[in-house]
Amino acid sequence: MPLVRPASAGELGRAEELVARSINDLTVRHGFGPIATSRPADFQAFCLRDDPRGVWLAEDDGEIVGFALSWVCGRLWFLAELFVAPGRQGQGIGNELLDRTLQHASQAGATEKSLITFAFNIVSQGLYVRHGLLPRVPIHLCRAERESLREAHGPTLCATPIGTAAVDLEMLRQLDVATLGVSREKHHRYLLGDPRMKGVFLEEGGERVGYAYVAATGHIGPLAIMHAHAMPAAFRAALAIAVAGDAKQISVFVPGTSDALAIAASQGMRFALPMVLMSTSDCGDWTRYFPRNPGFM
Repeated sequence: MPLVRPASAGELGRAEELVARSINDLTVRHGFGPIATSRPADFQAFCLRDDPRGVWLAEDDGEIVGFALSWVCGRLWFLAELFVAPGRQGQGIGNELLDRTLQHASQAGATEKSLITFAFNIVSQGLYVRHGLLPRVPIHLCRAERESLREAHGPTLCATPIGTAAVDLEMLRQLDVATLGVSREKHHRYLLGDPRMKGVFLEEGGERVGYAYVAATGHIGPLAIMHAHAMPAAFRAALAIAVAGDAKQISVFVPGTSDALAIAASQGMRFALPMVLMSTSDCGDWTRYFPRNPGFM
């Protein structure tokens, strides 16, 4: 059995290379082709600095053969990554890594557990179900070429920049508590410190009713809105910001329970990848929230 131990900052780059290989092995086997590329481990490094109890790797003869990352906000524990090297699955490595991250939940006092995984990853889903996390919400990765997106007709919301002043952070806290049940202030600080990310408040009648982030890559999310009826207008506003950028492609993770999914389809966005939210209970209102990605939530 490989050695399972805490990860160090200098190992995160190699760990993310393993994550990309594992994802591509899975998606190729299920007919989706390779979708992942190894990227800088910025968020992983942030999580390690914030709470190293949630960052683990499995090592065999000097080679990283598994990696797991979890984070905690208030009562919510979220499994951001759990991947085992191709050819090493079915050897109990995933179980060991999951056990270590679940200890993180206990140590942090988190009572709700959640994750987002591939809808076709039935082996992993079985593992998570055995630990009390059940499939709750389908989530679709939607994509389109920026030039092909037509103007989204219908009401939209005004967008104003998010700052780091106390009043802005308090508004973000209120929006997250209303939609997710927990504050994610540390994650907002992370996003607002990224020069490649544009964060905006969404306003209706002069009142701040939501927020959205749009990356320079054209990816939308996270997005949260106070009232479900405003989600279509919020999505149109975020789409307009993304289309106004320079990215060749626009992408967004849209929950299957959201009215925005019909807008994505009407705009010609392709449903590129099916995901599923799994959790120990119905946590958050996913008619009013878009995740950034399966790791950040």
